[in-house]
Amino acid sequence: MKNPLDKLRRRKSGGAYKEAGVDIDAQDRALARVKELAEETRTPGVLSGIGSFGGLFRPDLEEVGEAVLVSSADGVGTKLAVARRAGDLSTVGRDLVNHCVNDILVQGAKPLFFMDYVGAGKLEAGKLVELVRGVADGCRENDCALLGGETAEMPGFYQPGDYELVGFIVGLVDRANLLDGSRVAPGDVLVALPSAGLHTNGYSLARKVIFEHEGLEADDPAPWLTRGRGTVAEELLATHISYLKPLTPLLRHPGLHGLAHITGGGLTDNLPRVLPDDSHADVRVGSWEIPEIFTWLQEKGDVEDEEMLRVFNMGVGMVAVVAADALGEVLASLRASDQRSFVIGTVQSGGSGVVYDLDSSGGLNVPEEAAVAGGDVAADSGSDGGGSDGGGSNDSGSNDGGSNDSDPGSR
Repeated sequence: MKNPLDKLRRRKSGGAYKEAGVDIDAQDRALARVKELAEETRTPGVLSGIGSFGGLFRPDLEEVGEAVLVSSADGVGTKLAVARRAGDLSTVGRDLVNHCVNDILVQGAKPLFFMDYVGAGKLEAGKLVELVRGVADGCRENDCALLGGETAEMPGFYQPGDYELVGFIVGLVDRANLLDGSRVAPGDVLVALPSAGLHTNGYSLARKVIFEHEGLEADDPAPWLTRGRGTVAEELLATHISYLKPLTPLLRHPGLHGLAHITGGGLTDNLPRVLPDDSHADVRVGSWEIPEIFTWLQEKGDVEDEEMLRVFNMGVGMVAVVAADALGEVLASLRASDQRSFVIGTVQSGGSGVVYDLDSSGGLNVPEEAAVAGGDVAADSGSDGGGSDGGGSNDSGSNDGGSNDSDPGSR
């Protein structure tokens, strides 16, 4: 009786799939290094290694009354296009982790584990390792395990040289300490924590202005800088700050009523997410320092104030909503963590959304000396953020390992 596999044996093993654009052996060699990077992020709750069908994690619930899991998924948007143009993929992994950490931090959760998805038309081992190394670095800095992920090589779907990077995070909060906006009330004070530039939002507009309209290259000096020196790439690839370390001491403080991560949509769309009905945020433009890149982008791109405040973070990465009688304690805690902060406004009754007071500044082009007008509480601390060396947000699909063109990619 003939063996039906005889015809298949006539072809060299692995040749057909490789000719189709998927090199399983090369991917396996790269994943061996990825496994080592993930192992460096291991925390006490991890029960499995890279390579299992699913990651296993046992959270420590000893001091938790009622455990609530908080999850989020995100990407770094077209900041990846800047990284590719600059030939540097080492930072966007940290951006991704920090962004996701902040997204669950605003509900009072601290991270447990992280998973990633890397997709490409053709995977290059060095670039894959560079991307995942950034993810692993971000996980270590945030005390978060890189529990697993997915690597997909899909020729014909992604364009040559393109990479997609998506992250998924799970954190934990005791229900008694959950920040869900229910405690926010009129009279609360808005305390802004500075960003490090664009973070991970607004890059489609920024790239159009910088590279298309102005014709700049990644290694050109950044023309918007009047204080300090840096290239276009260095400015655009500044790492999205994680605010976990400076805010952790405040997560159980009764005076911390809410947190808002200022990402896509800016202050305009993100602050209202933590406001109660029939209330609005009154924000004084001029009470914090707007980084030079934003005023330059507005001028060169001919962008209206309203759009700038909705596309970009405008120098604010996180806003804490604080009870007025607890403001002194909160600001003192931030100073103790070397975290700069600015009082930028209050929550007011009536209406909805964000109302901007532009009268004192005449617009968004705020001079440096005006940055302290709203109550800078740590202007001389020298630190721009929390647990990182610190720019579109998007929704991401499932990372189930079963919907790509490269079966061995799951990790």
